[in-house]
Amino acid sequence: MSLEEIRKYDTFIYDHYKIEEHEKCLNITFYFEIPGLETFTPSLEIPKLKHKKVDDLVENIVFHLGMVEMMSYYKCCLPPNILVKCGSLNEEQTAWFKKLYFLGLGEFFYTNNIEVHYDDFVTFHFLGKERKPFNLNYDGNGVMIAIGGGKDSCVSLELLKEEKDRSAFIINPKPVMLHCAHVSGLDEDSIFKIKRNLDLKIVELNKRGFLNGHTPFSSMVAFTSFLTAYLNDKEYIVLSNEASANESNVVGTNVNHQYSKSYEFEQDFNAYTKRYFNIPIHYFSFLRPINEYQIGKLFSNMPAYHSIFKSCNPGSKENPWIWCNACAKCLFVYAMLSPFLYKEELISIFKEDLFEKKELLPLFIDLLGYGENKPFDCVGTYEEINYAICKTIKKLGGDLPFLLKYYQEHYPLTENQSLENYWNPDHQLNERFEGILKRAIKND
Repeated sequence: MSLEEIRKYDTFIYDHYKIEEHEKCLNITFYFEIPGLETFTPSLEIPKLKHKKVDDLVENIVFHLGMVEMMSYYKCCLPPNILVKCGSLNEEQTAWFKKLYFLGLGEFFYTNNIEVHYDDFVTFHFLGKERKPFNLNYDGNGVMIAIGGGKDSCVSLELLKEEKDRSAFIINPKPVMLHCAHVSGLDEDSIFKIKRNLDLKIVELNKRGFLNGHTPFSSMVAFTSFLTAYLNDKEYIVLSNEASANESNVVGTNVNHQYSKSYEFEQDFNAYTKRYFNIPIHYFSFLRPINEYQIGKLFSNMPAYHSIFKSCNPGSKENPWIWCNACAKCLFVYAMLSPFLYKEELISIFKEDLFEKKELLPLFIDLLGYGENKPFDCVGTYEEINYAICKTIKKLGGDLPFLLKYYQEHYPLTENQSLENYWNPDHQLNERFEGILKRAIKND
């Protein structure tokens, strides 16, 4: 199917949403349509406290959730007009979402070879009623930690074990994620399990040749976690995005696989929710001040998680979740842990020595920054992985596996000691959380 055929549909409609209220959860369904092509009805189930009812704020957050959820369906043919029938946004709010679409779909545009311009790639039209400002008395308590199953969220879980009223937040939980939560000491009642149901008609459209690719899933996490926090009286939403999430994947552009994990998005989201939701729920990344090398060092001293955690995206489609040992994320995690766990401990985790796999050389070169682009995956900066590799080579001495020997023969061995004691000042941790993280680094 040609791009011209795909893009002949000129309007995407956000028609309405439905909230079904039950004693312990909300069931939310969104109704989207691309006229002449298809309708979509994705849904969410979100747990809540018994006393929480659907009020104006819940309605408002759910409406916003739809504005983010529809990206998964809008992207299949990129209609130039989005018609919103069930609500309205002012000029500032519209600009906020336009920025999210433009930067959050940056990888999607790039990989599908679609040239777009910010000024005219999409226009929002609103037919619904504008929501009046409102004030609520809200007194939340405790931390709600988002869990993805990887080493980063495990580090946050472990370092925040002593926090009172601690809970976890998981979208479509897998056994790996639940196991990580349990190892950290959380019981079932402290894990908020969100069920997100994709409308599979979009999968059928993709099979027919309609556009597919990466969307800013973490922006969905942001609004969903905010609603979950409100429905369960939580004060802090804790993410585990590190400083490297700010780096572009394509040199000289703003194409960033991790845009909605970036500090820029985090700032934008907090400013938006403070102004338009107006309740004291704080969304922040606990690991933002530190780098991947430091996270790897912390995680290496948390052996209870080593046989459990998983980060591989292709492997997540298997049951049980596995390390595929063939993707950029597997190789990146292996490399970042190598200064501390290579080699018996790493092989016990990955079941083979990834540094001996010659077929991984092109990925290795891309991760190091000597290829064309940084891989489109949640991986760290060039500086971080080069430092980790150099540390491992110097630790091992002469007898090196294939990839490390290749590095030694082709690239300079450098040691940027500043990564050892790095502290990124661009973060949103308060003094208490900052102190916890600083003590952990110092003690480590």
